[in-house]
Amino acid sequence: MEQLINMSSKTQYYLELEEQYSAHNYHPIPVVLDRGEGVFVWDVDGKKYYDFLSGYSALNQGHCHPRILKAFVEQSQKLTLTSRAFHSDLLGEYAKYITDYFGYDKVLPMNTGVEAVETAIKLCRKWAYQVKGIEEGRATIIVCEGNFHGRTSTVISFSSDEASKKNFGPYMPGFEMIPYNDINALALALTNKNVAGFLVEPIQGEAGVVVPGSGYLKKAKQLCEEANVLFMADEIQTGLARTGKMLACDHEEVRPDILLLGKALSGGMLPVSAVLCDDEIMLTIRSGEHGSTYGGNPLACKVAMASLQVLKDEKMADNAEAMGNLLRSELNKLRSPHISIVRGKGLLNAIVVQHHTKEAAWDLCLELKENGLLAKPTHGDKIRFAPPLIITKEHILDCIEIINRSLTCLD
Repeated sequence: MEQLINMSSKTQYYLELEEQYSAHNYHPIPVVLDRGEGVFVWDVDGKKYYDFLSGYSALNQGHCHPRILKAFVEQSQKLTLTSRAFHSDLLGEYAKYITDYFGYDKVLPMNTGVEAVETAIKLCRKWAYQVKGIEEGRATIIVCEGNFHGRTSTVISFSSDEASKKNFGPYMPGFEMIPYNDINALALALTNKNVAGFLVEPIQGEAGVVVPGSGYLKKAKQLCEEANVLFMADEIQTGLARTGKMLACDHEEVRPDILLLGKALSGGMLPVSAVLCDDEIMLTIRSGEHGSTYGGNPLACKVAMASLQVLKDEKMADNAEAMGNLLRSELNKLRSPHISIVRGKGLLNAIVVQHHTKEAAWDLCLELKENGLLAKPTHGDKIRFAPPLIITKEHILDCIEIINRSLTCLD
């Protein structure tokens, strides 16, 4: 375990507990948090930080948003779980609310993001056999290089990330990988009559906030329609106002055939995900063919409605657009030799760190932590900057000063 000069005995205690008793499947920044409010978090020693990761966009509404917290507390004192063996008074209400909100016939509620992805895969295959008429067992789903849709055994089967995939085989067949942001590659792949769906992130988050060229999503949707193939948008990280629109697909007025949501659907309160589509697709799955004990539980339903309403009422998409433009503009003004690229949309952003040492991005994140800002590298040289969507201009300018000061550690 890393030893840091500025690590208190209290922090050291908690880190050693985790090191000894918890699986080593994560490599976190060495900070131990015990409180969050809005755009800020505090560690066990009382030090305050800007949160520039937002729980990988699960905290779009900020930490412990009072309206979402109120819904959580009130419902948790009343009814939290029935399982789907029985009805609750909230599932129908939530289903109507979210389908009206996004304009779909039906919702299938799940818990984690990767469960939503697995659900979409099953829906796509069932539709392929029952509606499109593909021979059973032959359906193919097109995916993109650099994708990140989770880490279940099916999903890693079509990952190009060796760390997620190596030594976890055998892998699930039925996926074809093409380059991201390459419309010609998609057109070629769609000539295969066994293709049932195209699963894509509107912006590749885990890959380092890779934004496709203008018109890519619109053209991809058009090609899918022409080939009678389902366009499946994984908006688990890019959706819910993060990129300056309610959905990242909204930037190009694209309506996915299957829409996947998660993360900020609960405002960071508990795992809640959803798959939305129309009846032709959704009603191919019948009773007993898919489900989850916790999917659509009353607590999740109540919290999700509050979380979605807060996004609209507080115009968080508009703020994400304005503050994202400001953040990228100010980062570019720094003209740091250690930043080779600034990219993003709304408040989903990343910098690419340019330095001769391999650990430069990690070192910069440690320095940012020392100066009161929490971020984490992805894929070695990239750092995501994705604060809660309630961040203000004053906050952004303060954070730019912290980033500028921290960059000197790489001189």
